[in-house]
Amino acid sequence: MQTDEETSRDILDTAADGGINFLDTADVYPLGGGLATAGSTEEIVGRWLKGKREHFILATKCVGRVDPAPWDQGASRKHILDAINASLRRLRTDYIDLYQLHSDDASTSLDETLEALDAVVRAGKVRYIGVSNFLAYRLARALGRAETRNLTRFISIQPRYNLLFCEIERELLPLAKEEGLGVISYNPLAGGLLTGKHILAKGPTSGTRFTLGAAAERYQDRYWHDREFNTVEALRTVADLAGFSLTTLAVAWVLSNPIITAPIIMVS
Repeated sequence: MQTDEETSRDILDTAADGGINFLDTADVYPLGGGLATAGSTEEIVGRWLKGKREHFILATKCVGRVDPAPWDQGASRKHILDAINASLRRLRTDYIDLYQLHSDDASTSLDETLEALDAVVRAGKVRYIGVSNFLAYRLARALGRAETRNLTRFISIQPRYNLLFCEIERELLPLAKEEGLGVISYNPLAGGLLTGKHILAKGPTSGTRFTLGAAAERYQDRYWHDREFNTVEALRTVADLAGFSLTTLAVAWVLSNPIITAPIIMVS
């Protein structure tokens, strides 16, 4: 669910008061928006951070399309160098703690991407780099290329992981453990499905990720199926027996995996 800036600031204030000090965003956000809104989430975060930047670890991402030109997307040298400057401006900071590739750009060579990321680290604009939505073999290849060429290596991954989607346990998580990578998993509540609030027969709920602009189709493809709803009902029984809410059970399950550094909790 999207919120206005005032509500967003209240959420950020509450999170900060609760001890949360890691903020993750992306240059294409808000989720489900288009080119007209790309970057506005970074702007909100940047205004909120004024006067307290040093108290937070700030992460953002590039690769998604942010403008109409064909080069305003991807992991090319041009786009990365343009994107980091734009994110710094919107976030009102002179450095990003963790700069991540939002997805894998197979049309650009890994060497070119790694060289560009190494350049922004050496320029002091970025402290560390990571990836999101990478397959294990591509991440392994990128780590190998960085080591061979003495370039800055990725230190974290941000994969989708929850009780309804755990295929990363087969290859990606073992790779992360072996290479000492942080794992900042997203979708621990499966876009809100694991809260138990959705009803299959009524269709996607208005105002949620399942009806949210450009993200709606993606989330429905991921989770809006009989099998997923049947699993949620079975998990609800387990949660009731354990004396937990379904939401608590879902997040606790992600946290119970020792390879997971932290799940990203989002309003759903």
